[in-house]
Amino acid sequence: MSRVGKKAITIPAGVTVTIDGAKVTVKGSKGELCWTLPEGISAAVEGSSLNVCRASENDRRLRALHGTNRSLLSNMVEGVSKGFVKELEIVGVGFKAAVKGKALDLSLGKSHPILHPIPAGITVTVTDNTKVKVEGADKQVVGQFAAEVRGYYPPEPYKGKGVHYVGEHIRRKEGKSVGK
Repeated sequence: MSRVGKKAITIPAGVTVTIDGAKVTVKGSKGELCWTLPEGISAAVEGSSLNVCRASENDRRLRALHGTNRSLLSNMVEGVSKGFVKELEIVGVGFKAAVKGKALDLSLGKSHPILHPIPAGITVTVTDNTKVKVEGADKQVVGQFAAEVRGYYPPEPYKGKGVHYVGEHIRRKEGKSVGK
């Protein structure tokens, strides 16, 4: 039995879970998320907990999917109740960001500004022109957006310039040394 899959998911107050066949819908104060369970995996609400079960103990594919789907449903419950946040920091002279309509405008030392569209369901706030905060109910969308923004100019190891997560450690390298 999967150690992750057999754990029950506690449903906090204010969150409703609806199961319609293989479709699981989770509603809360931060929004609504849906997920379709694969064949062989089922979910059931018992009181204030959500349990995920699999049809067969011997099928290797179902054993793998059991824990994965339990984690996905757990993230959905947490997302609609608390939400997820990723914070980015832009380091570099003249590097800045701003929200313009439904796009994030990034000036990262290139010859042109980068306009990255903000997907539906997340909010992006920029403070001090260098701190970007990404918030939303869907963990995957929040993480993907933050990774795409970071990918435009990943932190470089010599001066530390670029876009990095708050609290991320960047391994620094020593520059060229002058020979004798």
